[in-house]
Amino acid sequence: MVTATSRPSGAVQSVDRALVLLEALALAESPVGVGELATRTGLPQGTAHRLLQTLQQRGYVRHDAARKYSVGNAAIRLADAAQRSLARTARPYLAELVEMSGETANLAVLEGDDIVYVAQVPSPHTLRMFAEVGRHVSPHATAVGKVLLAELPDDQVFSLLRRTGLPARTSATVTDLDALVAELDDVRTRGWAVDEQEQETGVRCVAVPVRDGGGQVLAALSLSGPAERFGGGRDPELVAAMQRVSRSFPT
Repeated sequence: MVTATSRPSGAVQSVDRALVLLEALALAESPVGVGELATRTGLPQGTAHRLLQTLQQRGYVRHDAARKYSVGNAAIRLADAAQRSLARTARPYLAELVEMSGETANLAVLEGDDIVYVAQVPSPHTLRMFAEVGRHVSPHATAVGKVLLAELPDDQVFSLLRRTGLPARTSATVTDLDALVAELDDVRTRGWAVDEQEQETGVRCVAVPVRDGGGQVLAALSLSGPAERFGGGRDPELVAAMQRVSRSFPT
């Protein structure tokens, strides 16, 4: 977690501290009191309280009856705008992958406990995979979900999966926690993930992360298609192309 003691050079102190608080709330799994927020961020409690009051007045945080804070609707609107911007930016890169591979290219993000598809360019084939933009799916059963889960600390992964469970979407879905955790370790090592008909029977997907200039993951990029056509033999070639495209994303 970014703290007040790790402020970038040249940053405006008050703005930086407010953003540190918002980042801490975004990472929290439940509403947090001002004292705990001060501890997590390294801010003096009085400073944290004053900044939270200002953020609350602007709608960026809210507090409940127990006077604990969480992210407010104004911050959520900013996140929605960021996703729309990312989707617009992504389309030419997705189109490049479709032209190269002949399969459907997707961009997805982790939103709460769900994976949300934010952009897609479909395959030119009549038989193709199609996931509606805006569709929510379970992270454990998708290649994009595994890529994004693999970027989280283990405690956050366990907390998320305890909330969502590991429901079987198909007969191939990984529903054993130990097996999924082992697979996420493999994803971290090799840098990409695969969905072997785990979300939809007959559909196979391969995904890589999209990172910003600081190495933080923004989204997951995937190619997907019918398993009978989109087998694993092309994975090394396609993963290399996807990683090249993901590195060229403007951030």
